[in-house]
Amino acid sequence: MTGTFVGMPKFPVAAREALADTQLRRNLAHATATIRDKRARVVAEVENWEELRLAGAAIKDAALASLDEHLVRLEERLTAAGATVRWARDAEEACAIVAEVAQAHGIDEVVKVKSMVTQEIGLNEALEAQGIAAWETDLAELIVQLGDDLPSHILVPAIHRNRAEIREIFRRRMDGAEDLTDEPAVLAGAARAHLRAKFLSARMAVSGANFAVAETGTLVVVESEGNGRMCLTLPEVLVSVVGIEKVVPTWEDLDVFLRLLPRSSTGERMNPYTSTWTGVTPGDGPQEVVVVLLDNGRTRALADQVGRQALRCIRCSACLNSCPVYERVGGHAYGSVYPGPIGAILNPLLKGVGVDEQVDSLPYASSLCGACFEVCPVRIDIPSVLVDLRSQVVDAHRGGIPSRESVAMKGAAATFSSGKRLGLAERAARLGTGVAARFGASAWTGARDLPRAPRESFRAWWRRTDGGRS
Repeated sequence: MTGTFVGMPKFPVAAREALADTQLRRNLAHATATIRDKRARVVAEVENWEELRLAGAAIKDAALASLDEHLVRLEERLTAAGATVRWARDAEEACAIVAEVAQAHGIDEVVKVKSMVTQEIGLNEALEAQGIAAWETDLAELIVQLGDDLPSHILVPAIHRNRAEIREIFRRRMDGAEDLTDEPAVLAGAARAHLRAKFLSARMAVSGANFAVAETGTLVVVESEGNGRMCLTLPEVLVSVVGIEKVVPTWEDLDVFLRLLPRSSTGERMNPYTSTWTGVTPGDGPQEVVVVLLDNGRTRALADQVGRQALRCIRCSACLNSCPVYERVGGHAYGSVYPGPIGAILNPLLKGVGVDEQVDSLPYASSLCGACFEVCPVRIDIPSVLVDLRSQVVDAHRGGIPSRESVAMKGAAATFSSGKRLGLAERAARLGTGVAARFGASAWTGARDLPRAPRESFRAWWRRTDGGRS
């Protein structure tokens, strides 16, 4: 994984700095509470919400169990519909493919649908290095881009900014925006005017996909502003970078997620804009469609028996909005485009533990309160994965050498599993504690009394007293 978060400090260091920013904490507390309350209201309307969660988890698990078959089927359907399918093992390959398509058409400017996966691979920076400008069209993403900032939330990347700060960013970076007020409608209007020219002139767009339906080769994007619809229909060329875990087998499966996602993310009953496209339609929309199927650590995560459930994630951000740690430190402290509880497990799973100290610090960015699991629409047991990843981090930093704790526990298990070994251990303990009490075992006994072991064990007493009768 690459991108603008490279070189970020470990979570404890970044979190300490964030905690000192009182304005940041106020912004986060207001925003997360608002989204959390909206979600709770619309979820309460659904009588079978828990059944939907179970169904979503089951569909995702089944899809992941046969991921190779579904991906091949998806490729076949896309190709039959006129799209070109490219496979990318990592971020570098994916970025190279997008740049190659743009250069083949002589394009030096592209518009983008909000996409976590293109942020994950650092696409904007890679295109810029090739002389290609990439314009974000989602309002929050535009705020982050114009402010030379980093996203801090999955759903609302500029959640750490208030409207006064946004006004100042627009005043600095937009032509004719000197007299803006901080009214939300005014700010949105300025962004709309700024982007309109981009939409109408761009010959190429880049998107991700919320879902990819293997049954028909259909890609799906859900959004709230309509900018995605403009990107997906106006340009001549469309390149969609899609993580391989986004596959769902059928349209019937998609129905479950289109009910789970909007309620969990924006607190809406349905998304205002749900766009679907299947390859190329002659005379309508982009006439060249390239789909890049991206691995970038996903097969590594799939191989982790405990952690693979993280690939169920539908990027709703409910876990962030419910997390007491995220609410206080924000997304930048996680050092990745995937912040919050899901980021604390997804980043180590995609990149691997024992490679980067910043990534290795993320599984500890949690109180293990379980609030994230309670709200996750696909029932990812984030606390369990965090605990498992912590053990992996410890093992990785030991270099394969067993810890003293694990050696002691294995020794205790062997001792307690045999009466004979337990008896020998009891006699050794009586001798050892006697010596330690007399001569001192360590600094610990310098300030504390070491209890003396009993003179005889229960078994010895039982034998001596004939079963307690004498």
